[in-house]
Amino acid sequence: MYGRDPWGGPLEIHNADSATDDDRSRNLNDFDRAALSRPLDETQQSWLLGPGEQKKKKYVDLGCIIVSRKIFVWTVGLILAAGFIAGFVTLIVKTVPRHHKHPPPPDNYTIALQKALMFFNAQKSGKLPKHNNVSWRGNSCLNDGKADKSGAVLKDLVGGYYDAGDAIKFHFPKAFAMTMLSWSVIEYSAKYEAAGELNHVKDIIKWGTDYFLKTFNSSADTISQIVAQVGKGDTSAGPDDPNDHSCWMRPEDIDYERPVTECSSCSDLAAEMAAALASASIVFKDNKAYSKKLVHGAATLWKFARDQRGSYSAGGADAATFYNSSMYWDEFVWGGTWMYYATGNQSYLYLASHPKLAKHAGAFWGGPDYGVFSWDNKLTGAQVLLTRLRLFLSPGYPYEETLQTFHNQTSIVMCSYLPYFSSFNRTKGGLIQLNHGRPQPLQYVVNAAFLATLFSDYLDAADTPGWYCGPNFYSTDALRKFAEKQINYILGDNPRKMSYLVGYGTHYPKQVHHRGASIPKNRVKYSCTGGIKWEKSKKANPNTIIGAMVAGPDRHDGFHDVRSNYNYTEPTIAGNAGLVAALVALSGDRTTKKIDKNTIFSAVPPMFPTPPPPAPWKP
Repeated sequence: MYGRDPWGGPLEIHNADSATDDDRSRNLNDFDRAALSRPLDETQQSWLLGPGEQKKKKYVDLGCIIVSRKIFVWTVGLILAAGFIAGFVTLIVKTVPRHHKHPPPPDNYTIALQKALMFFNAQKSGKLPKHNNVSWRGNSCLNDGKADKSGAVLKDLVGGYYDAGDAIKFHFPKAFAMTMLSWSVIEYSAKYEAAGELNHVKDIIKWGTDYFLKTFNSSADTISQIVAQVGKGDTSAGPDDPNDHSCWMRPEDIDYERPVTECSSCSDLAAEMAAALASASIVFKDNKAYSKKLVHGAATLWKFARDQRGSYSAGGADAATFYNSSMYWDEFVWGGTWMYYATGNQSYLYLASHPKLAKHAGAFWGGPDYGVFSWDNKLTGAQVLLTRLRLFLSPGYPYEETLQTFHNQTSIVMCSYLPYFSSFNRTKGGLIQLNHGRPQPLQYVVNAAFLATLFSDYLDAADTPGWYCGPNFYSTDALRKFAEKQINYILGDNPRKMSYLVGYGTHYPKQVHHRGASIPKNRVKYSCTGGIKWEKSKKANPNTIIGAMVAGPDRHDGFHDVRSNYNYTEPTIAGNAGLVAALVALSGDRTTKKIDKNTIFSAVPPMFPTPPPPAPWKP
């Protein structure tokens, strides 16, 4: 029998090879015994053995990796043990009483700052808020403006601040005080926040600006007069003409008439009030409605100041005796600068940086009082403000020439503060005599300390290590050391070991020249002359006016703690505002709490706006 071989050859099948089924079975059995006589590998055994007979695996397949069973068991055990230990430790930590880590104690400048702000609470006029926190003060002078018989148009003049130890409201130094406080908040809001005083100082500023909005028609675009003063300070008046200086009374007990003084030609006052409202508008920029109201009021005052030229203290006005203004040109530079920062309108910057205005303001005069920043002379402060603009924004033409001059002059003023130069004398105790030995020196010292610290912070923020005084280079630390030495003197590091900040330390003036602090709150109403016994008393004031910086020592470091001598013991809000600014600038950690470079420029448009894209190219 033949078959076809697919490879081409014959395939023969022999009949002899055929066998029965039994034969085939015997042959297969013989074959199987031969095959099973050899050892089987693991795979072959898995084919032959049933599931119950499989050997225990030595490895564990985790899907992405195969690990030894022994290692796997140990790992799981360690994880469970670690979890148990962590849970046990957590339970212990939660059950054991905690000892919270207290923040570091505030530095001396922060402590003094908190006290210095309290003085403004003691000086508030009108209906006091519940949180005023001065127990011996109450509502006072609630008829200001209403009972005036001088023909004043504005009848609601309740509120604001009393200037010093009396109850007069002088608007010229008060406006300067509010501007200084706003400036310090704009630059150092983070430090105020760290001291827990940001809301407090903003309340103080708003109390002042709310009042200023009452002193002119703030809703109008054009005005013809503003209020310059409430109260009268004629010390020559007799008993038939009681006033705020001839009487010694608590403000709460005042029952005499308080005249209102208006002016229709007072550029210095109006420009300073414009600066106060403009700077405050930056402080309250997050309150858009109120900030806008302040800006509008500032613009109205600025227009009035420019249109109706004149000095508020001219013509023998009462204010000339106490706060005489030497000129109004410096207020134009100062106020114009703040108007620019508040609005971004470059017309204000153009005016503030104009060379002719700088010349009128005394930028090129020199003289013994050059560089002395005060409620009367704002030029030095304005130059520092405009130097800031040059350092951080560099506006260029047409402002650069004047800004560079102001920058150079600011550097010269800072040099004059250093002890290596003889521009100003110093007492043996180290107090700089910015007013050349005249009384009440501390108000000038604190302003200089603020400007020096601020300028050093400007240079640090601009990555500039210092500045030149002639051929000599001084680091910014020299300015800070100057400021610290002056403020430390005020706080008690002086030959008398006397703190001139009431309530700071243990040795401070006890007979402060202040009517409200010197008369006890005993439900007895003392008359105009009846309260004089408290002025003449040799005892300490029954009420401690916390935070008041008194006028200060004389040029020999001497001080007389006598209530009747105001040249030593009377505080003012203008002086305290400078002290607050200097204290907040020096407070806290210099490395972490720095100036706010950008907030003051929040309304300023980009100096060099992005140019429009080029027109589409056409072939």
